[in-house]
Amino acid sequence: MASFKIEGGHKLNGTITPQGAKNEVLQILCAVLLTPKRVVVNNVPDIIDVNKLIFILGELGVKVEKLSSNSYAFQADEINLEYLESTDFKRDGSSLRGSIMIVGPLLARFGKGYIPRPGGDKIGRRRLDTHFEGFIRLGAKFRYNKEEHFYGVEAEELRGVEMLLDEASVTGTANILMAAVLATGTTKIYNAACEPYIQQLSKMLNLMGAKISGVGSNLLIIEGVNSLAGCEHTVLPDMIEIGSWIGVAVMTRSELTIKNVSWENLGQIPNVFRKLGIQLEKRGDDIYIPEQASYEIQNYIDGSVLTVADAPWPGFTPDLLSIVLVIATQAKGTVLIHQKMFESRLFFVDKLIDMGAKVILCDPHRATVIGQNFESPLKATKMTSPDIRAGISLLIAALSAKGTSIINNIEQIDRGYENIEARLKSIGAKIERIKN
Repeated sequence: MASFKIEGGHKLNGTITPQGAKNEVLQILCAVLLTPKRVVVNNVPDIIDVNKLIFILGELGVKVEKLSSNSYAFQADEINLEYLESTDFKRDGSSLRGSIMIVGPLLARFGKGYIPRPGGDKIGRRRLDTHFEGFIRLGAKFRYNKEEHFYGVEAEELRGVEMLLDEASVTGTANILMAAVLATGTTKIYNAACEPYIQQLSKMLNLMGAKISGVGSNLLIIEGVNSLAGCEHTVLPDMIEIGSWIGVAVMTRSELTIKNVSWENLGQIPNVFRKLGIQLEKRGDDIYIPEQASYEIQNYIDGSVLTVADAPWPGFTPDLLSIVLVIATQAKGTVLIHQKMFESRLFFVDKLIDMGAKVILCDPHRATVIGQNFESPLKATKMTSPDIRAGISLLIAALSAKGTSIINNIEQIDRGYENIEARLKSIGAKIERIKN
């Protein structure tokens, strides 16, 4: 186990290039199982969750070739399906939430897919019903071993069908989409997630020879094909990391440039930060954040308190609400944070309250933040990271706090952020990794 030791209160300055999108690349890596041909993936972030999935693919028999620090070639021409029922797989797969997305490709190509109950963040219930209901609609038989928490689907043939998803699940949509591309006939998925991650996956599959239309909408139409070819795909920059770097700049009152952000794929993110009073400039495909002594939260036009809530795309992503909450602690004004999608994600606010933040946790889903306008800076403390996004939010809080903070369980941060301490040091942060 390791911890971060952070000496806060220092101004930062410089340029940051965001890593590849974690939530996209987990889908893209699973899609390599759909073809025996070579697939090259660029801009792959070097983070724990991605490296775990690459390891699982290797154990499945996928040939993995590292072409450069962030590029890989994959070839799934000799898959070892026996690994899926091994003790090793039950251990390896259960440690990673994204492992669920190998099921759709395996079911489509080999007629069966298994997965132990996936792990990941402790942010409340994250059910898998949408995934398996979709597979059953396509013609698969479902089984579940309660003793081992082991799920399985099997089918001699998948057939296209119309389905209405009970929720616009990103991973559920990805999984069903990957199963449907090799099904017989046409599949229509209503209430599909339409995040840029799904759009990227669809573009990659079409490049491989799939026939997917409606990309970018919540109705995906898939005409099944017999087989898919190889391709080369480049992962988008991580919008969650981009939002995190905005938080770093704002809370340390620093000037920062974030390079190559793919503005057209940021959706509501810039608008939400602007509603918090934060200045953002679009410079080509970069975001420039000037040094800001203060920032004032906008009220609604009738004078009522601003609410920032998450919603399926094109709404505001739930992964950035923790960062918005931290930023709001030093804004001028008040904001209500409404976390609709995960019931345990706001429970980290007790650590911010310990640091001196004025936050009222109304219930598991809502918190009112009374900004201090930097008149009452956060105080350094010792804390533990409960999940990836809370972890980075606490790290941002520590960078702004007076004194030296310790953050334990930083493996959670490493799951989603590549080489975070070196990149923070490059712009002037006082941070070091210490072994416990």
